[in-house]
Amino acid sequence: MDIEEYKKTIESLLCTSHSSGDGWIFASIVFVFLTTTAILGNTLILLALHKESSLHPPSKLLYRSLAATDLLVGLILLPSLAYHAFLAKEQRLTELNCFYIARISAVSFTTLSAVSLLTMAAISVDRLLALLLRLRYRHIVTLRRILALVSFFWILSLSFALMMIWEFPIGKSYNSMLILLCIFVSGFCYLKIFLALRQHQTQIHQHQQGQFNGGGIPFNIARYRKTVTTAIWIEGTLIACYLPYSIVIAVIVYQGSSPFLDVAWESTVTLVCLNSSLNPILYCWRINAVKQEVKNNIRQLFCLSNLSG
Repeated sequence: MDIEEYKKTIESLLCTSHSSGDGWIFASIVFVFLTTTAILGNTLILLALHKESSLHPPSKLLYRSLAATDLLVGLILLPSLAYHAFLAKEQRLTELNCFYIARISAVSFTTLSAVSLLTMAAISVDRLLALLLRLRYRHIVTLRRILALVSFFWILSLSFALMMIWEFPIGKSYNSMLILLCIFVSGFCYLKIFLALRQHQTQIHQHQQGQFNGGGIPFNIARYRKTVTTAIWIEGTLIACYLPYSIVIAVIVYQGSSPFLDVAWESTVTLVCLNSSLNPILYCWRINAVKQEVKNNIRQLFCLSNLSG
């Protein structure tokens, strides 16, 4: 399959669908709902993370980057998909509409998904460094360095997303390698963390409950375990939402499309978009300080609404 055939295959996913009129109505409702929840939920999370002070600033920046990608899914990707579904429902979907919607969707999806994967891998490395470096962690993992790293993630992801428009095989290869690399890095880091925590079990029992002393440096093991568990929950949810899409798109690219695969692609895209609405729930569930700030922001919002009313 040459480059033009690759491009045609990807663009046809949005321009040639086997959904019925009722299917497009349902898709429009779903995408509008997910747009609303992604924007509201991640806006509240970003406001909460801005006010929250218990998290280490570099770690908080990584979560803010992740929430920002979810917010942009609600601002860019989901509205474009909702508009596509609306045009299809009204039978006003033209080749030109498909061309622009396909470009916007492809660039935004590739950029935001890549940043999310890279950020999750960085969070796993951050948690491993916190365990290994202890006191030196705050001197080595600085806000300035993490800001530079996050900026690099965004530039790199956007560059390869734009490259997909002209050289799709290169972009496709990049996506495949990125997914494998991020999963490998995260898996390696969490395995190292698990083994290190098991190794220190005897030390935990020898010191005050919830702490162990490695080289005289106090370490709150209970709090650390909770941060690691939070990161694993968020990454596990991301993989669960992205993996079906990756499998379906790989089958379509290598074997060609079909009515069944078209419907499967539409379903898995919806699942990927759902991840941006699930993450705010996970933040509130796993991070108490964020949950409290979200509650405070909601109370303030309702107070302002009552006063204006």
